[in-house]
Amino acid sequence: MAITDKIYVKNHRQLSSQLETNIPKGAFKGATLDLLFQGEGLEKLDDATRERVLDFSSDFLDCDCDNNPYCGCPERKFVRYLLELRAQGLGPDAIVDVMTDDYMVYAYPGDVLSFLDDAVRTLEAAEGLARVDGEGDKQEQIRQAKRNLER
Repeated sequence: MAITDKIYVKNHRQLSSQLETNIPKGAFKGATLDLLFQGEGLEKLDDATRERVLDFSSDFLDCDCDNNPYCGCPERKFVRYLLELRAQGLGPDAIVDVMTDDYMVYAYPGDVLSFLDDAVRTLEAAEGLARVDGEGDKQEQIRQAKRNLER
């Protein structure tokens, strides 16, 4: 299961009430993405909530794909966001705190830890492939990315 399947809307019941519609708890579920992408009813949200929802939309749902928001770009952008937070030295608990502050979404720290561990394992495999292919520069680049995640 992808990490984006384990990202949840904080206070989703409160949001549903303010929007006067049911939305799923999952931030990357189809109905949630539809609501955010179309922006219908967002004026009903309080200012702080609306700002975070709009930030989420502009940061993750903004692409030129024909199938937007179902093109995979939002999920890839969010994964990149998580990896950047880790590269800044944040641990799973801090990553969850930042994503909640930034976008009103959360995950369980154990799920974030599992995601980061999987990312390290993937980089280890890519590093091995680069070594076998004789791609020393690529191998070093991957090794550095792995070190950034392991800190």
